[in-house]
Amino acid sequence: MAETGIPLEEAYRRWREQVLEPALARSPEREASFTTVSSAPVERVYTPLHLVQEDGAPAPADAGETAQRLLQHYTDNIAHPGEYPFTRGIHPTGYRGKLWTMRMFAGFGSAEETNARFRYLLEHGQTGLSIAFDMPTLYGRDTDDPFVEGEFGKCGVAVSSLADMEILLDGLPLDRISTSMTINSPAAIIWAMYLVVAEKRGVAWDQLRGTIQNDILKEYIAQNEYIFPPEPSMRLVVDTFEFGAQHVPQWNTISVSGYHIREAGSTAVQELAFTLADGMAYVQAAVERGLDVDAIAPRISFFFNAHNDLFEEVAKYRAARRIWARMMRERFGARNPRSWWMRFHAQTAGCSLTAQQPEINIVRTTIQALAAVLGGCQSLHTNSMDEALALPSEKAVTIALRTQQIIAEESGVANTVDPLGGSYFVEALTDRMERECMDYFRRIEEQGGVIAAIRRGFFQREIADAAYRYQMEIDRGERGVVGVNKYAVPAPLEIPILQMDPQGEARHLERLRRVRATRDGQLVQRRLAELRAAAQGSANLMPAIMDCVRAYATLGEMCAVLREVFGVHQETVVV
Repeated sequence: MAETGIPLEEAYRRWREQVLEPALARSPEREASFTTVSSAPVERVYTPLHLVQEDGAPAPADAGETAQRLLQHYTDNIAHPGEYPFTRGIHPTGYRGKLWTMRMFAGFGSAEETNARFRYLLEHGQTGLSIAFDMPTLYGRDTDDPFVEGEFGKCGVAVSSLADMEILLDGLPLDRISTSMTINSPAAIIWAMYLVVAEKRGVAWDQLRGTIQNDILKEYIAQNEYIFPPEPSMRLVVDTFEFGAQHVPQWNTISVSGYHIREAGSTAVQELAFTLADGMAYVQAAVERGLDVDAIAPRISFFFNAHNDLFEEVAKYRAARRIWARMMRERFGARNPRSWWMRFHAQTAGCSLTAQQPEINIVRTTIQALAAVLGGCQSLHTNSMDEALALPSEKAVTIALRTQQIIAEESGVANTVDPLGGSYFVEALTDRMERECMDYFRRIEEQGGVIAAIRRGFFQREIADAAYRYQMEIDRGERGVVGVNKYAVPAPLEIPILQMDPQGEARHLERLRRVRATRDGQLVQRRLAELRAAAQGSANLMPAIMDCVRAYATLGEMCAVLREVFGVHQETVVV
């Protein structure tokens, strides 16, 4: 039994000498590297001492002083759920009040197939839509552009004009569900198409709920699906902020994404720091435009990865909320408490999925989803077991959705707020995440800010180094991956793989030809000329984009105009 009335430091020393060391003599620990996924060391045990130590400084000898510091630490850094700095969650009742949105990502070449998948998911209990777009769409090209020949349907649905968006959203209750769209460089144009579909159906914009990812900075950092240089791209982002605040008040006009930074090979701390640095860069750009921070900050959302290391991921989410709240209040002077909130979507780690023994990906996804829920996500996508091989089959995506439903309905983790709060391990990890994140902020500022750091290749180099280290650990067998370098079993693939409709591309191209043949060509040219003039000036581009969409100008035509005015981005080579 632990002794009472003695300093914690002394109690720990006695435990180590009288309990731990004899136990280790009897049975040594496993020969393993006890680290997080990101190779941060994990202590054998965590106590309140880990919360009052700063960078290895010894804890105070006086137990009363220790207790007082612990109390102050709780008040300043942890607090209660729904209370600044929101470490324990933005809502005081957590999931007891409302479960997270189960938002499965989907996109299958043709608008018809994707619409059918959305209807299927809604029928099986999904509570929000999430649209994946194909590569030509992500790069602002029409499907018949020779530059993207053969890329139709890669990674998502093709949307070349308003006609495609009308079919994609056919029959879906836009006034009753929220829709997330993972689109970045052409985000303003794709969002305009969604708004025009709602307009044509008579659904008021103030009834619409959803999110456009619209996070162009992480494209330069990690995913590389960019078109224009950073400065005009940031202009487009702020244009959507301004337009949304005025006309679409329930829409999140950006989802600042760490997901793709992590998928590129970053550590958890890099994902956290680079994402929050991007978020602050967007807020700064909006403030410089003259926008009120409290008018735009409540509609900023975030998108994080949920990786394998459950405790590290939980700590990452808790630290993210705390850092963002402090930055918004202290750096940007936001007064509305909703401006301090970090609301985030999580997706389980696609980079962790294996083509070998794909069924065991269900287990990985479950652990990752549990981390996101324990960390307090507002919405969640769970990857399907077959996504290392193909777009998910109906069976696979149903299991992925059922994973969320079991966590929500059967695990008990939604019964209390921040279930791991107060864990010495989790609190110490949360504090460490915050310290290391702040150090990255300092380094980014030394580079001259986010855009300057992008041009210098700072982010890209940091991620490349982390990804190389991680892969070397796997290749040397220092980090085990079940089914790959441990417990590998040569066996034939026995799961069904989704087969795409071979006629999907032909239908899409025929629709694109029909749109061009039947629209008012002169009106389209006038609208494109107006867009060009607006881009050459300083006006908000959303009204001109909306008019182009209403005239059935294509995505490629609009992006071509903006390329003429803005130019294209050339990436810094990292060596």
